[in-house]
Amino acid sequence: MSRGDLSRLEWERLAPLMPAAHPRGGRWRDHRQVINGILWRIRTGAPWRDLPERYGPWKTCYERFRAWTADGTWDSIKQTLQAEADRRGELDWNSQIDSTIVRAHQHAAGARKGGSPAQQSQAAQGLGRSRGGLTTKVHTIADGRGRSLASHITPGQAADTRQLPVLLDRIRVPRPCGIGRPRKKHDSLTGDKAYSSRANRALLRRRQIRTTIPEPRDQQANRKRRGRSGGRPPTFDADHYKRRNQVERGFNRRKQFRAVATRYDKLATHYAATVTIAEIIDWLRAPPDRSHS
Repeated sequence: MSRGDLSRLEWERLAPLMPAAHPRGGRWRDHRQVINGILWRIRTGAPWRDLPERYGPWKTCYERFRAWTADGTWDSIKQTLQAEADRRGELDWNSQIDSTIVRAHQHAAGARKGGSPAQQSQAAQGLGRSRGGLTTKVHTIADGRGRSLASHITPGQAADTRQLPVLLDRIRVPRPCGIGRPRKKHDSLTGDKAYSSRANRALLRRRQIRTTIPEPRDQQANRKRRGRSGGRPPTFDADHYKRRNQVERGFNRRKQFRAVATRYDKLATHYAATVTIAEIIDWLRAPPDRSHS
């Protein structure tokens, strides 16, 4: 076992979630060896061709990564780990929302052209221009321990406030008993001022989600200027807001993977899968909740 590889206990949790049948009727190369190779690449950010020989042919690892990205295997594994945590009572539904900017390496640009003009644009691949140059932004709703419930990739200049509806719709945690609709509702949602908009607050009220989002000064002034028609000030729990650092800690843990902290993938779908795999490891390895100790 090399540094960063799956431990025995981690593999025991992942093994039942691996696809059993080969799509072309052949035999899989050892899943654990291949996944450790994928983790090595994500942890180091190195090109696939530089994969050490102990993980088998680099092309096998890449093709397995690509195939399981296309068929949704990574997302399915993450959902199953979420359901297991929910069944054990370890999933904290006092959720938090935030985003992080990721610098895109020059190798991330220049994806093969094809399809419509909209599909050929950098924006379609989640690449944009911001103060940091060529960047991507990762938007996440995390549980109360900073583990991702859902993530979304956009160009770096995309506004945070518009991503809340997208993220809420992506959360689908299967019920512990396996019967009934997946859970989508949070006990509460905490975010910074970037998510304070009338549309977002109205959406959260309709879904009956308690909100802890500070109101920016310009919105306060606008509400007061409108008098009674401006409505009441939104409720804000300052003590509850202090726990918002959990989502930031989650970003820091996942950015220990260099291929997450810097984007090397040309395709948005491949970078999203890279983020998802880091999130899977976070669900396996996240430290216990010590916020109340």
